[in-house]
Amino acid sequence: MRSYSIGEVERVLGEKAHVIRYWERSVPLVSPRRSESGRREYSEAELLALLRVKHLVRRRGLSPEAAREVLIREASGPRQDLRARAFEIRALLVRAYILSLNSLP
Repeated sequence: MRSYSIGEVERVLGEKAHVIRYWERSVPLVSPRRSESGRREYSEAELLALLRVKHLVRRRGLSPEAAREVLIREASGPRQDLRARAFEIRALLVRAYILSLNSLP
């Protein structure tokens, strides 16, 4: 499975590293592993969770803590099958977007 550096996550989210690290502390679903050199490595699921956090914080005006509660409710609420399918589609779109970023000069 592909992992993403903090620089790649910054580019995809359009947010600075310090904001991403703050969201990391606020949302327990995001806990990147560390490489041998100590650098953060985000999984695809963590990248998608951060995209959702960004939407909730920037577009809906929630605090990161309130966004955490929304994510927890979404993960444990009814209609998880539809949410899982939406998550898969979102993952495909993110992969396509990242590929397009990597192909830019």
